[in-house]
Amino acid sequence: MNVDSPVTSLRTEARLRPGESLGDRILKVNHTGEHGAVNIYRAQLFASGWRNDSRVAAELREFLTHEQRHREIFAAELVRRGRRRCRSFVLCGIGGYLLGLITGFCGRASIAATTVAVEKVVLRHLEAQLISLRTIDPPAVQAIESILDDERMHHDRAALESRQGIFWPKILLPLVSAATETVIWLGMKL
Repeated sequence: MNVDSPVTSLRTEARLRPGESLGDRILKVNHTGEHGAVNIYRAQLFASGWRNDSRVAAELREFLTHEQRHREIFAAELVRRGRRRCRSFVLCGIGGYLLGLITGFCGRASIAATTVAVEKVVLRHLEAQLISLRTIDPPAVQAIESILDDERMHHDRAALESRQGIFWPKILLPLVSAATETVIWLGMKL
């Protein structure tokens, strides 16, 4: 991997406000993304109750707890910096809930495919963020590093489950990945 690529990409794609650092913007976008993830899992958990799938519900509760903690980590760092949340916070929450509701009602394979798609994109962005911020924003790096293991675990566990599906992974992986990329791109621009 070319180490300079993610750094350049993040710096050129971020539209910073006066007085805002790259770390500030990244933390805002990450906080908003975690809010979207919380709502995806909340809706999937609701839908899994209708489907009476206790195994999936237990895993969704676990993942939801992780995502709530991640959101709080980024929220605390934004408060420490005196920064407001991203403008797209509410919209990402609504979009996440709708995505979670639809995929939750479609069953276990669609839930897993959604998690794989989101986490694959998120992990790539988090790793690029670490490279970009390593020497310029240690508190942001610490916040990002504190969630990486959970995000990898979500991806890896869901990837095992999504292999069981034939239809949903083929449909959802590219759609949800593209939507996640778009949300991140918009967050860095707004």
